[in-house]
Amino acid sequence: MGDTVGVQQKLLLILCGVFVTSTNAAVHVEKTSYKGWNNCYKVANGDVELIVTGDVGPRIIRFGFIGGQNLFKEYPEQLGKSGEEKFQLRGGDRVWKAPEDPVATWAPDNVPVEIRVTANGLVARAPIEPLTGLQKEIEIALASSGTEVTVSHRITNHSLFPLEFAPWVLTMMAQGGVAVTGFPPRGHHPQNLEATNPLVMWAYTNLADPRWKFTRKYLTLRQDPNNNDAQKLGLFNVDTWAAYLLNGEAFVKRATADASKTYPDFGCSFETFTNNEFLEMETLGPLTKVLPGKTVEQVEHWALYRDVKPAGLTDEELTRVLLPLLAK
Repeated sequence: MGDTVGVQQKLLLILCGVFVTSTNAAVHVEKTSYKGWNNCYKVANGDVELIVTGDVGPRIIRFGFIGGQNLFKEYPEQLGKSGEEKFQLRGGDRVWKAPEDPVATWAPDNVPVEIRVTANGLVARAPIEPLTGLQKEIEIALASSGTEVTVSHRITNHSLFPLEFAPWVLTMMAQGGVAVTGFPPRGHHPQNLEATNPLVMWAYTNLADPRWKFTRKYLTLRQDPNNNDAQKLGLFNVDTWAAYLLNGEAFVKRATADASKTYPDFGCSFETFTNNEFLEMETLGPLTKVLPGKTVEQVEHWALYRDVKPAGLTDEELTRVLLPLLAK
């Protein structure tokens, strides 16, 4: 009798729109309010939680340990709002089309999205963009325990014509941390004479900026709230990964690149950008001619870690603290 009452109560809550749950007992999805938005969804497993906006997006606005810091950037003045005419940064994780176009790439995402609950997460799908004919969605698949989550970012071409573009995933990180990414495996001269990867600059890139640090194996970029000069670099790595270190915690994202395909921006599978407000870690898929009705996808694997405190940004220290995380 008690089980029957429990089921009836849960069904009532679902019908009332205040609670939705997945079928995986370890992963629950709950409709919730978040900082002014009444139609957000929390995906949690007891260790970590993700907050997905339902009033705008698709966006993942929060990823953190239960009760812990949000490693993602938030713009307080833009939270809880919707319906704006122009694109709003807002913060969090989103999907765009590359190469960057000042009009089509920056198409607004300020209207409600469709939320579909799955066994271990959800799918957030935006309406078709009137400006581009594209439709964007993000799917979250959270592990039943621990911090690992698979995030699939998709763009479907609903226009009448084939379009060539790449899926581009931009994760905006909170202020005050350091981003780290790795170069492809290093070698020695004269044994290894072939080129391994591009290192791509933008017109505003300044390699003398002290926020950059280059080691033999790694590229690091520090977010400085007091420096409003924009900086950006890109590179290619078959094993594309990046970590963001903030207050003793690390957010790690990974994606796989295909060396046989063409990538945007002179061949970038990873790009990182910063200014005084945030830092972005971005992965890109290959340029693809997307036929009407077809979809491209960029899959990232995320994880969070505690007690990640390198003594310095040296090869030795970064390898010591990051290699065990990347090996998991």
